[in-house]
Amino acid sequence: MTGEPMTTTTPAPSAVGPPPPFDLELAAVLDVLGDQMSLPVTVDMIPAMRASFAQWRTSDEDLSRGGAFEVQDLSVPGPPGAPAVSLLVCRPTATSAPMAAIYYMHAGGMILGDNRLGLPEALDWAQELNLAIVSVEYRLAPEHPHPAPVEDCYAGLVWTATHAGDLGVDPDRIIVAGGSAGGGLAAAVALLARDRGGPPLAGQMLMCPMIDDRNDSPSSRQMAGQGVWDRNANSTGWSALLGAGCGGPDVSPYAAPARAADLSGLPTAFVDVGSAETFRDEDVTYATRIWQAGGRAELHVWPGGFHGFDRTAPQAAISRDAKAARVRWLRRVLQA
Repeated sequence: MTGEPMTTTTPAPSAVGPPPPFDLELAAVLDVLGDQMSLPVTVDMIPAMRASFAQWRTSDEDLSRGGAFEVQDLSVPGPPGAPAVSLLVCRPTATSAPMAAIYYMHAGGMILGDNRLGLPEALDWAQELNLAIVSVEYRLAPEHPHPAPVEDCYAGLVWTATHAGDLGVDPDRIIVAGGSAGGGLAAAVALLARDRGGPPLAGQMLMCPMIDDRNDSPSSRQMAGQGVWDRNANSTGWSALLGAGCGGPDVSPYAAPARAADLSGLPTAFVDVGSAETFRDEDVTYATRIWQAGGRAELHVWPGGFHGFDRTAPQAAISRDAKAARVRWLRRVLQA
């Protein structure tokens, strides 16, 4: 396919009620964290936020989990005319046979993070299911607007699939995965792979994915000023990625997958989201449209969950349930 595919139009706004309540355990965590989680996110805050994230960068020693994983940084060809892409590869040391792999895209609202962000949970999957993890470092907005992030991710996926044998990976069992911005990028990479005849994917795991730049769904308006990553923060992230075109009629579905007019022919999907977060309605709609196009999707809406609740409050009962559901889905897809 050449050029950009058709996109959907902006849905008409509808009246919304008050915000749904947070899960009691999660609400208690938000109360403790207070202003740390509810500060408005603006463009001028990005450097300080990046510096804060860098302080929590996961080390190779932590990623190796006592020698259970071999950790390797690779530099591979990027998109045409663009810099090389960094891939962080974590492979179980106890397995030599080709294994399934998670091709992982990190969170961060398109403006923050690196390819180590969020890997602890991915390594939990890898330990339980004997998987390799390949996490991609993509260029961040606003310095590198669309299509730089998604093209970096796609270039890394193509290299991973092409060199699967060298990595000890089964090329027929690669799942793209990510949370928040990374979930949006995973959905976009799945669209690119379909439209460009790229690597076949075994599935797409979209955890509270950031997929709609229009930022005007009922849940976006309902949760304004509430919880984590509200409508204001979302506007900052999307505007950094898309500039003046954000929310307009010409946004590519490879930037905002909710814009895609056609969701047929995609790999089986896992979509989860909290009921009390900005992305609720766009994510529910995305799963619904996959079904309507004849595809397969598993959808979980976690009652009272705010954005990224399972990382902020990992010991909460709802967080444990969410993590367990992801592992169950991975096991079913990879053993099918």
